[in-house]
Amino acid sequence: MPYPEEMVAPMRAECVAMGVTELRTAESVRDAMDDKSGTALYFINSVCGCAAGSARPGLALSLQNESKPERLYTVFAGQDSDATAEVRKSILGVPPSSPAIAVFKDGNLAAMVERHHIQGCGPEELAQKLGKVYAEIA
Repeated sequence: MPYPEEMVAPMRAECVAMGVTELRTAESVRDAMDDKSGTALYFINSVCGCAAGSARPGLALSLQNESKPERLYTVFAGQDSDATAEVRKSILGVPPSSPAIAVFKDGNLAAMVERHHIQGCGPEELAQKLGKVYAEIA
């Protein structure tokens, strides 16, 4: 059962404020994924207290890098189930986890940062990890 929207609204807003486009339906995810050119990041947002508290701030810090993905999207696990499932179709072979960050280059999965990579990281450490990913795919 999803969390009340009043609870997750600030977490959604945090992503939108950093310039990430929120995708709430499977159709919107398919439309976004139809553009296979360049680089795209899909952030699977989450309420998860073990990692989400670092994931959003870490993502925000990482986007201050000169090198970053051209397109930025987010879906919310446990809230927008169809949209989240649609993103996960493109990251087959990676067990579902949230929060998580999938980075694509030319329509192909180039990097995956799963919850276990985020847990125990502070925002600065996660931003550094993501910065390395961005530099590698540039």
